[in-house]
Amino acid sequence: MAAGLRAVRRWGLVVAAAPPPPGLAFTRSAFVVKKMNNAQPNWLRVGLAFSTSAALWAFLIKQHNEDVMEYERRNKRGHKCTECS
Repeated sequence: MAAGLRAVRRWGLVVAAAPPPPGLAFTRSAFVVKKMNNAQPNWLRVGLAFSTSAALWAFLIKQHNEDVMEYERRNKRGHKCTECS
C-alpha cells in the first residue's frame, strides 16, 4: 500500500482508504445506526402496518365482488347476435 493509506474491508473487498483529516477525526456522522430493541416494539408502526394490510385486503375483496356481480349481470342479459359467433 502507498504511504498514508490504510486498508478498509467493505463487502468482503479490501479497499485502500486515506486517513481522515486531523480536524475531522472526532466528528459524528449525521446518520447513526442503532440496534433495534425487539423487547419494546414500536406499536405505532406495527398498527400502521397491520391496518394498511387489512385496508388493502378489504379493497381487494370489495373490488372482486363488484367484478363478479358485473360479470353475472352481463351474462344474465344474454347475447342474441348471430353475427358475433
